[in-house]
Amino acid sequence: MRRLLVLLVLPLVLGGCSLDSKVKRLSETEFLHYYALRPFMSDEDRAAYLKLKTEEERDQWLKDHKLWDMFYKYDANIRQAIVDGAVQEGWTKDMVYMAWGAPFDSQSLAGRPATRSELLVYRFEKHEGGAVLVWAPGSKTEYKAIDFFTREVYIDDNVVSEIKEKKGWDHR
Repeated sequence: MRRLLVLLVLPLVLGGCSLDSKVKRLSETEFLHYYALRPFMSDEDRAAYLKLKTEEERDQWLKDHKLWDMFYKYDANIRQAIVDGAVQEGWTKDMVYMAWGAPFDSQSLAGRPATRSELLVYRFEKHEGGAVLVWAPGSKTEYKAIDFFTREVYIDDNVVSEIKEKKGWDHR
């Protein structure tokens, strides 16, 4: 599982970052919650977290910065769905961010049956063997992709109400 997850998300987490060796030294559990919580950390936060020497220090850092409970408030099966990227209707916007990171595009929507509605657009690349990666600008894996598609996630009052998949996107 970890090997598959690392292949799917490591390009997103690292993106050529000089902190890649520090990410690689995280335990499997640490890597999973770091991956899920990274959208809520600034670049400086990520660097500070990864500079800490022990797992206990890093866990305490997450607790001190009010990030720990964002991930660990969910049952183990929900946390697993988050790290597997199995976004589904009924999830909150934060859960989507934990699973797929920040969207490629987002916009407020009017005329929906909700107080606040938003559209999050994610790009994906599909690779031989069935691996699907959330695309990120500067992707180092895009050239290997055999297919591209988008997922539009409709958020009504902070809850995923609909997910639409559309074939293709301009990947140049």
